[in-house]
Amino acid sequence: MSASLPRVVVVTGGGSGIGRTVARELLGRGHRVVLAGRRPELLAETAKGHADVLTVPTDVTDSASVRALFDRVAEAHGRVDVLFNNAGIFPIGQTVDTIDDDTWHAAWQVNVTGSVWCAREAVRMMKATGGGRIINNASISAHVPRPESVAYTTTKHAIAGLTRSILLDGRAHNITATRLDIGNAATDMTGSFVNALQADGSRKAEPTFDPAHVARLVADIVALPNEVAVPELMVMAAGMPFIGRG
Repeated sequence: MSASLPRVVVVTGGGSGIGRTVARELLGRGHRVVLAGRRPELLAETAKGHADVLTVPTDVTDSASVRALFDRVAEAHGRVDVLFNNAGIFPIGQTVDTIDDDTWHAAWQVNVTGSVWCAREAVRMMKATGGGRIINNASISAHVPRPESVAYTTTKHAIAGLTRSILLDGRAHNITATRLDIGNAATDMTGSFVNALQADGSRKAEPTFDPAHVARLVADIVALPNEVAVPELMVMAAGMPFIGRG
């Protein structure tokens, strides 16, 4: 596909945070965006003022709901060019010996199962239409953990494996994938970083950065032809405790 053509892009978790910022950047560049998320009122707020956007309330942990999402995409556009697998939750305050069943299952269902269900439906459509691209929102936690974040860290390592599997299995079908590792973009999810627990047990404020920079990077990847792969990309706040964390 020519890099100049507008893409059909599905954005999960499109009602807030990075998903909202990315969706608005893509719409501003003329792409056809499909917003998926649990709360229709937040999806409508993201879409406000933009005509070329479809909002589909979706529970990514429910495979039937995900199938319905991509059925709507097929009906409206006939294809999906890019999936931004962005929906996720960030449970904190538990270690491997203290994590409870509900927290573990919720993190795994949203962060991993939801990403797999969405990728499954997207890849099926992409195979039928000549290719596409999946961008998985991971985290720098796919490299190193935060203290007391065992569920989140484990799920983001799983996203690394998912991305590599898509890259390999999609190769013959002109389908590529990117693992996007983000560190401390300023969203509601990172609000706790004003007093973040450090590896030495202390707490301190950590630097953050405007998620608009993430949105521009994602839009630049979306604009690439499928012949160009970007397997991994990291963007983070300069000065945050990542390199030699702690």
